[in-house]
Amino acid sequence: MRRALSSHWPEYLIEAGCLAVFMVSANLFAAAIFHPSSPVSRWVRDPVEARFLMGLAMGATAIALIFSPWGKRSGAHMNPATTLTFYRLGRLNGWDAAFYIAAQFAGGLAGTLIATGILRGAIAHPSVDYVVTLPGIGGPWVAFAAELCITFILMATILFVSNMKRLARYTGVFAGALVALYITFESPLSGMSLNPARTLGSAVFASRYTSLWVYFAAPLAGMLLAAETYVRTGRGRIAHCAKLHHENDQRCIFFCRYGELR
Repeated sequence: MRRALSSHWPEYLIEAGCLAVFMVSANLFAAAIFHPSSPVSRWVRDPVEARFLMGLAMGATAIALIFSPWGKRSGAHMNPATTLTFYRLGRLNGWDAAFYIAAQFAGGLAGTLIATGILRGAIAHPSVDYVVTLPGIGGPWVAFAAELCITFILMATILFVSNMKRLARYTGVFAGALVALYITFESPLSGMSLNPARTLGSAVFASRYTSLWVYFAAPLAGMLLAAETYVRTGRGRIAHCAKLHHENDQRCIFFCRYGELR
Protein backbone atom coordinates (compact mmCIF):
# COMPACT_ATOMS: atom_id res chain seq x y z
CA MET A 1 0.00 0.00 0.00
CA ARG A 2 2.70 2.51 1.03
CA ARG A 3 4.72 1.76 -2.07
CA ALA A 4 1.76 2.29 -4.37
CA LEU A 5 0.76 5.50 -2.60
CA SER A 6 4.26 6.97 -2.52
CA SER A 7 4.96 6.09 -6.15
CA HIS A 8 1.65 6.67 -7.86
CA TRP A 9 -0.03 9.46 -5.89
CA PRO A 10 0.16 11.88 -8.85
CA GLU A 11 -2.01 9.54 -10.92
CA TYR A 12 -4.50 9.24 -8.07
CA LEU A 13 -4.78 13.01 -7.78
CA ILE A 14 -5.18 13.30 -11.53
CA GLU A 15 -8.06 10.81 -11.50
CA ALA A 16 -9.78 12.89 -8.82
CA GLY A 17 -9.10 16.07 -10.77
CA CYS A 18 -10.39 14.68 -14.06
CA LEU A 19 -13.74 13.63 -12.62
CA ALA A 20 -13.99 16.90 -10.67
CA VAL A 21 -13.57 18.84 -13.92
CA PHE A 22 -16.15 16.60 -15.60
CA MET A 23 -18.67 17.29 -12.83
CA VAL A 24 -18.07 21.03 -12.93
CA SER A 25 -18.52 20.96 -16.70
CA ALA A 26 -21.72 18.89 -16.44
CA ASN A 27 -23.33 21.29 -13.98
CA LEU A 28 -22.25 24.42 -15.84
CA PHE A 29 -23.51 23.16 -19.18
CA ALA A 30 -26.75 21.89 -17.62
CA ALA A 31 -27.38 25.34 -16.17
CA ALA A 32 -26.50 27.03 -19.47
CA ILE A 33 -28.78 24.78 -21.52
CA PHE A 34 -31.70 23.94 -19.22
CA HIS A 35 -32.04 26.65 -16.57
CA PRO A 36 -35.06 28.89 -17.40
CA SER A 37 -33.03 32.07 -16.93
CA SER A 38 -30.54 31.00 -19.59
CA PRO A 39 -31.00 32.40 -23.11
CA VAL A 40 -30.26 28.94 -24.52
CA SER A 41 -33.32 27.45 -22.82
CA ARG A 42 -35.47 30.11 -24.50
CA TRP A 43 -33.94 29.48 -27.93
CA VAL A 44 -33.89 25.68 -27.74
CA ARG A 45 -37.26 24.40 -26.61
CA ASP A 46 -37.24 20.92 -28.11
CA PRO A 47 -35.99 18.48 -25.41
CA VAL A 48 -34.15 16.31 -27.92
CA GLU A 49 -32.29 19.32 -29.29
CA ALA A 50 -31.44 20.43 -25.75
CA ARG A 51 -30.12 16.97 -24.90
CA PHE A 52 -28.16 16.99 -28.15
CA LEU A 53 -26.42 20.19 -27.09
CA MET A 54 -25.72 18.72 -23.67
CA GLY A 55 -24.40 15.56 -25.30
CA LEU A 56 -22.05 17.54 -27.54
CA ALA A 57 -20.78 19.50 -24.55
CA MET A 58 -20.14 16.47 -22.37
CA GLY A 59 -18.78 14.33 -25.17
CA ALA A 60 -16.32 17.11 -25.95
CA THR A 61 -15.46 17.39 -22.25
CA ALA A 62 -14.72 13.66 -22.06
CA ILE A 63 -12.55 13.79 -25.19
CA ALA A 64 -10.67 16.85 -23.94
CA LEU A 65 -9.93 15.16 -20.61
CA ILE A 66 -8.78 11.91 -22.21
CA PHE A 67 -6.44 13.77 -24.58
CA SER A 68 -5.23 16.23 -21.95
CA PRO A 69 -1.84 15.83 -20.23
CA TRP A 70 -3.76 14.66 -17.16
CA GLY A 71 -5.68 12.01 -19.06
CA LYS A 72 -2.57 10.81 -20.85
CA ARG A 73 -0.86 10.38 -17.47
CA SER A 74 -3.54 8.56 -15.45
CA GLY A 75 -5.34 6.80 -18.30
CA ALA A 76 -8.50 8.87 -17.73
CA HIS A 77 -10.69 6.15 -16.27
CA MET A 78 -12.72 8.65 -14.20
CA ASN A 79 -15.01 5.74 -13.32
CA PRO A 80 -14.75 2.99 -10.67
CA ALA A 81 -16.43 0.50 -13.01
CA THR A 82 -13.76 1.15 -15.64
CA THR A 83 -10.96 0.74 -13.12
CA LEU A 84 -12.40 -2.49 -11.73
CA THR A 85 -12.81 -3.86 -15.24
CA PHE A 86 -9.16 -3.21 -16.08
CA TYR A 87 -8.25 -4.77 -12.73
CA ARG A 88 -10.23 -7.85 -13.75
CA LEU A 89 -8.28 -7.86 -17.02
CA GLY A 90 -5.00 -7.86 -15.11
CA ARG A 91 -3.79 -4.42 -16.11
CA LEU A 92 -3.33 -2.88 -12.63
CA ASN A 93 -2.65 -4.07 -9.12
CA GLY A 94 -5.13 -4.09 -6.26
CA TRP A 95 -3.79 -1.06 -4.38
CA ASP A 96 -3.72 1.08 -7.50
CA ALA A 97 -7.31 0.03 -8.22
CA ALA A 98 -8.37 0.86 -4.66
CA PHE A 99 -6.72 4.30 -4.67
CA TYR A 100 -8.04 5.09 -8.13
CA ILE A 101 -11.58 4.30 -7.00
CA ALA A 102 -11.24 6.35 -3.81
CA ALA A 103 -9.89 9.26 -5.85
CA GLN A 104 -12.74 9.02 -8.35
CA PHE A 105 -15.40 9.19 -5.65
CA ALA A 106 -13.57 12.11 -4.04
CA GLY A 107 -13.38 13.85 -7.41
CA GLY A 108 -17.09 13.42 -8.04
CA LEU A 109 -17.90 15.04 -4.72
CA ALA A 110 -15.29 17.78 -5.09
CA GLY A 111 -16.47 18.69 -8.57
CA THR A 112 -20.06 19.03 -7.45
CA LEU A 113 -18.96 21.14 -4.48
CA ILE A 114 -17.01 23.46 -6.79
CA ALA A 115 -19.97 23.71 -9.17
CA THR A 116 -22.21 24.58 -6.22
CA GLY A 117 -19.89 27.41 -5.31
CA ILE A 118 -19.95 28.73 -8.88
CA LEU A 119 -23.66 28.33 -9.64
CA ARG A 120 -25.01 28.85 -6.11
CA GLY A 121 -28.79 28.55 -6.07
CA ALA A 122 -29.06 27.81 -9.77
CA ILE A 123 -27.56 24.36 -9.34
CA ALA A 124 -30.46 23.29 -7.10
CA HIS A 125 -33.14 24.43 -9.56
CA PRO A 126 -35.21 21.44 -10.79
CA SER A 127 -33.97 22.02 -14.33
CA VAL A 128 -30.37 21.43 -13.20
CA ASP A 129 -30.70 19.57 -9.88
CA TYR A 130 -26.97 18.88 -9.53
CA VAL A 131 -27.24 16.79 -12.76
CA VAL A 132 -28.56 13.97 -10.59
CA THR A 133 -29.21 10.64 -12.31
CA LEU A 134 -32.64 9.14 -11.70
CA PRO A 135 -34.67 6.40 -13.40
CA GLY A 136 -37.06 7.57 -16.10
CA ILE A 137 -40.76 6.79 -16.38
CA GLY A 138 -39.96 3.11 -16.96
CA GLY A 139 -38.73 2.77 -13.40
CA PRO A 140 -35.56 1.29 -11.88
CA TRP A 141 -35.50 -2.00 -13.81
CA VAL A 142 -35.72 -0.25 -17.17
CA ALA A 143 -32.98 2.10 -15.95
CA PHE A 144 -30.90 -0.90 -14.88
CA ALA A 145 -31.28 -2.56 -18.28
CA ALA A 146 -30.44 0.68 -20.07
CA GLU A 147 -27.34 1.31 -17.95
CA LEU A 148 -26.24 -2.28 -18.45
CA CYS A 149 -26.52 -1.91 -22.22
CA ILE A 150 -24.77 1.43 -22.55
CA THR A 151 -21.88 0.47 -20.27
CA PHE A 152 -21.47 -2.83 -22.11
CA ILE A 153 -21.26 -1.01 -25.45
CA LEU A 154 -18.91 1.63 -24.07
CA MET A 155 -16.43 -0.83 -22.56
CA ALA A 156 -16.63 -3.19 -25.54
CA THR A 157 -15.84 -0.25 -27.82
CA ILE A 158 -12.94 0.88 -25.62
CA LEU A 159 -11.44 -2.61 -25.56
CA PHE A 160 -11.77 -3.31 -29.26
CA VAL A 161 -10.55 0.13 -30.38
CA SER A 162 -7.73 0.56 -27.85
CA ASN A 163 -6.30 -2.83 -28.81
CA MET A 164 -6.19 -2.15 -32.55
CA LYS A 165 -2.91 -0.51 -33.53
CA ARG A 166 -4.38 1.72 -36.23
CA LEU A 167 -7.28 2.94 -34.05
CA ALA A 168 -5.89 2.92 -30.51
CA ARG A 169 -4.95 6.61 -30.49
CA TYR A 170 -8.59 7.50 -31.24
CA THR A 171 -10.11 5.58 -28.31
CA GLY A 172 -11.05 8.82 -26.56
CA VAL A 173 -12.94 10.04 -29.62
CA PHE A 174 -15.01 6.86 -29.74
CA ALA A 175 -15.73 7.10 -26.00
CA GLY A 176 -16.71 10.78 -26.21
CA ALA A 177 -18.96 10.15 -29.20
CA LEU A 178 -20.82 7.46 -27.27
CA VAL A 179 -21.26 9.81 -24.31
CA ALA A 180 -22.81 12.37 -26.65
CA LEU A 181 -25.17 9.80 -28.19
CA TYR A 182 -26.18 8.40 -24.81
CA ILE A 183 -27.06 11.80 -23.37
CA THR A 184 -29.11 12.63 -26.47
CA PHE A 185 -31.06 9.41 -26.76
CA GLU A 186 -30.66 7.23 -23.64
CA SER A 187 -30.82 9.74 -20.79
CA PRO A 188 -34.65 9.74 -20.59
CA LEU A 189 -34.45 6.08 -19.54
CA SER A 190 -31.84 6.21 -16.77
CA GLY A 191 -30.44 9.73 -16.57
CA MET A 192 -27.28 8.40 -18.30
CA SER A 193 -24.80 7.73 -15.54
CA LEU A 194 -22.30 5.06 -16.68
CA ASN A 195 -20.43 5.88 -13.50
CA PRO A 196 -21.07 5.23 -9.76
CA ALA A 197 -18.75 8.07 -8.68
CA ARG A 198 -20.44 10.54 -10.98
CA THR A 199 -23.88 9.54 -9.68
CA LEU A 200 -22.90 9.67 -6.01
CA GLY A 201 -21.31 13.09 -6.45
CA SER A 202 -24.67 14.46 -7.57
CA ALA A 203 -26.83 12.42 -5.19
CA VAL A 204 -25.07 13.61 -2.02
CA PHE A 205 -25.62 17.29 -2.79
CA ALA A 206 -29.13 16.81 -4.18
CA SER A 207 -30.04 14.46 -1.28
CA ARG A 208 -31.69 12.21 -3.85
CA TYR A 209 -30.73 8.56 -3.54
CA THR A 210 -33.58 7.04 -5.53
CA SER A 211 -32.52 3.63 -6.92
CA LEU A 212 -28.87 4.39 -6.23
CA TRP A 213 -28.17 0.66 -6.50
CA VAL A 214 -28.91 0.84 -10.23
CA TYR A 215 -25.98 3.18 -10.84
CA PHE A 216 -23.58 1.07 -8.81
CA ALA A 217 -24.58 -2.38 -10.03
CA ALA A 218 -25.42 -1.86 -13.70
CA PRO A 219 -22.25 -0.03 -14.86
CA LEU A 220 -20.02 -2.60 -13.17
CA ALA A 221 -22.01 -5.54 -14.51
CA GLY A 222 -22.11 -4.08 -18.02
CA MET A 223 -18.39 -3.38 -18.18
CA LEU A 224 -17.37 -6.71 -16.69
CA LEU A 225 -19.65 -8.48 -19.16
CA ALA A 226 -18.00 -6.56 -21.99
CA ALA A 227 -14.57 -7.61 -20.73
CA GLU A 228 -15.60 -11.27 -20.58
CA THR A 229 -17.05 -11.03 -24.08
CA TYR A 230 -13.87 -9.41 -25.35
CA VAL A 231 -11.45 -12.02 -23.98
CA ARG A 232 -13.65 -15.02 -24.83
CA THR A 233 -14.45 -14.11 -28.43
CA GLY A 234 -10.86 -14.05 -29.66
CA ARG A 235 -8.08 -16.59 -29.19
CA GLY A 236 -5.30 -15.19 -27.04
CA ARG A 237 -6.98 -11.80 -26.90
CA ILE A 238 -5.83 -9.49 -24.10
CA ALA A 239 -6.18 -5.86 -23.07
CA HIS A 240 -2.71 -4.44 -23.64
CA CYS A 241 -3.00 -1.48 -21.27
CA ALA A 242 -5.49 0.34 -19.07
CA LYS A 243 -4.85 3.77 -20.60
CA LEU A 244 -7.47 5.24 -22.92
CA HIS A 245 -4.70 7.23 -24.63
CA HIS A 246 -1.25 5.70 -24.83
CA GLU A 247 0.35 7.53 -27.78
CA ASN A 248 2.24 9.95 -25.52
CA ASP A 249 5.39 10.32 -23.47
CA GLN A 250 3.70 10.20 -20.05
CA ARG A 251 4.68 7.40 -17.69
CA CYS A 252 2.45 4.33 -17.43
CA ILE A 253 1.88 2.76 -14.00
CA PHE A 254 -0.09 -0.21 -15.31
CA PHE A 255 1.01 -3.74 -16.21
CA CYS A 256 1.51 -2.42 -19.69
CA ARG A 257 1.98 -4.47 -22.86
CA TYR A 258 1.15 -1.68 -25.25
CA GLY A 259 4.47 -2.13 -27.02
CA GLU A 260 3.26 -5.58 -28.17
CA LEU A 261 0.20 -4.13 -29.89
CA ARG A 262 -0.01 -5.14 -33.54
